[in-house]
Amino acid sequence: MTALTLAAIGAGNRGADVYARYALDHPNEADYIAVAEPISERRERLSVAHDIAPEMQFASWEELLSKPKLADAVVIATQDQEHTAPALAALRAGYDVLLEKPMATTLADCVALVRAAEAAGRVLQICHVLRYTDFFTQIYDIIQSGRLGDIITVEHRENVAYWHMAHSYVRGNWRRADETSPMILAKCCHDFDILYWVLGEKVSRLHSVGSLRHFRPENAPRPDVPARCTDGCPVEAECPFSAPGIYLQHRPFRAVAGALGLPPDADLSPYLSWPLTTLAHGDTRPATLRKALEEGPYGRCVYHSDNDVVDHQVVMMETEGGTSVTLFMHGHSHEQSRTMRYDGTRATLEAKFAAHNEILIHDHLTGETETRRWFGGLDGHGGGDHRLMAGFLQTLRDGTRAPLTDARAALESHLLAFAAEDARLTGGSVDMEAFRKRALVS
Repeated sequence: MTALTLAAIGAGNRGADVYARYALDHPNEADYIAVAEPISERRERLSVAHDIAPEMQFASWEELLSKPKLADAVVIATQDQEHTAPALAALRAGYDVLLEKPMATTLADCVALVRAAEAAGRVLQICHVLRYTDFFTQIYDIIQSGRLGDIITVEHRENVAYWHMAHSYVRGNWRRADETSPMILAKCCHDFDILYWVLGEKVSRLHSVGSLRHFRPENAPRPDVPARCTDGCPVEAECPFSAPGIYLQHRPFRAVAGALGLPPDADLSPYLSWPLTTLAHGDTRPATLRKALEEGPYGRCVYHSDNDVVDHQVVMMETEGGTSVTLFMHGHSHEQSRTMRYDGTRATLEAKFAAHNEILIHDHLTGETETRRWFGGLDGHGGGDHRLMAGFLQTLRDGTRAPLTDARAALESHLLAFAAEDARLTGGSVDMEAFRKRALVS
């Protein structure tokens, strides 16, 4: 097998540590030969790892895409607001594209990407990695087999761990809707995509509520809490959101030690990558992390940041077939997980997607419960990241698509996210068929 050549546009955590990592593990399938990344430390780190020639290292995507076509495809893993322009340019330049989710931060840009890919006749695959996990593949197979009967109600919960909420949506890159995208899009376009895929039905109407309730200045535990956790905070030792506690002492990850067979006080640094790698462009030495907390955004007090995205939101939906679906998203969970319940006319399914996966099927006729439990891993979206890359490369070789979401299929999940945010802000109910028509016409 001849390795397909790839160019990376964006060499941060997802671009370098996830998608490019696949090429290191499977050199016979993929070879990264070019990179565009404005941050020199990231660009150099990926270039060294993949032995990219100096003349194939670019500080901007504009410079890379101005050259004659360099590779078979590009992998775009820039920040959300920087997806549209490079993706459109890459499609025009004749590249097939793997694009990190969400597709774009506005509905108009999402539609423009779909149209551009179809007009160019190029592959534009979206990184909805959950479709590639063993867990959600089993959920899909169970429901599509008819084992549960007709699905009457669905409860799907996106339980964002308290430390993840603080890292990504209070201190981090997705803290402000005007700079990136609403949290319901950034976090839950995965979940909308899974619900659409598993149920095989579009949503007919939708309503949503939610707000930023906790991570606000008035909720600081004391009036003398400083702007940074490293500035002598009087409650740092007892605060679950303490930046030194999360990034230097690894307090939220102590349970990982047990899963790995390590003593509770073991040094977890060798076992942790994200979120530590986001603080100082991949340099995870303690002194470097400490400096990043003292000077950068990840050391800020969660009550004195400039965040404005919600910390909880509920979306209520009805499908075209009459199924009632509720999606809960919140940032106050004790663990990072997705939990769900599907009630059908023949059986009920309860499931949990986390480091330890579980699927329970309660049969209405026999009263028996089938139990499936297995260790899903500590990273990589339960194996979905690597399987997505394998699927993208297979698509380029022979046209195989399922279960990857191309641009047209991925648009449905984004439509739902934008509709949910509209409903939350206006307090109204959204007719999804009318919403789709407006989006595709405008």
